[in-house]
Amino acid sequence: MKGLQVAFVLLALTSSAWSQGRFQQDTVQTAKGPLVMTFIGHASLLFEWNDQVIYIDPSSREANFYQLPKATMIFVTHHHGDHCDPAALKAITTDKTKTFMTPLAHEKWNQGMIVRPDQTLHINGITIETLPAYNLEHKRDNGQPYHVKGECVSYVLNLAGTRILIGGDTENTPEMKALRDIDIAFLPMNLPYTMTPEMVADAAKAFKPHILYPYHYEKKALNRLLELMADEKEVEVRIRRF
Repeated sequence: MKGLQVAFVLLALTSSAWSQGRFQQDTVQTAKGPLVMTFIGHASLLFEWNDQVIYIDPSSREANFYQLPKATMIFVTHHHGDHCDPAALKAITTDKTKTFMTPLAHEKWNQGMIVRPDQTLHINGITIETLPAYNLEHKRDNGQPYHVKGECVSYVLNLAGTRILIGGDTENTPEMKALRDIDIAFLPMNLPYTMTPEMVADAAKAFKPHILYPYHYEKKALNRLLELMADEKEVEVRIRRF
């Protein structure tokens, strides 16, 4: 859905937990009303859309989730503690919450639906696609990738035609670069676990999201990314506080 109308907002929410305006927000208009995206921190995101409260990778390190709204849906990209935190999951889960997570993440939480790469689901009016998230280059001292192919996922959420890529922890994989019609992309940029600015730019130039948010980034890498994307007029790079 190219030509999105996006409004940037920095404000204090009515919830007492957000009364100090800690989190930044952007609001995007979709075919079924506004999508309010709250940038909680690191990899933790909150989407409010069409009477649904959707969390991505909630982590207690970033906020007290007991003070945040209860979840309609939760998406967990993988099992590492900064993405899969049982304490945060407990705080926002009700008996009606639908949770999606990889097999290793499910071992930590033992609730919700297990997802694997290359699935398509249709739930609560949202189309959910998964693709593999993994390292191509960055590895531990023993030669093992920080994120092994098949263990982690990225999500594409389709909200009434607005397609949002949630990268999780990944590099610029062929599967990601083959994506098309992505309106908003959240791509990780922290070393040694995910991508360099060059990798993020390579991916973004390949699938050309309308809006690119680097997230759980290293601040020193932001200027380099902006330099690399300066001539890519089809992609708007938005820097928000994570």
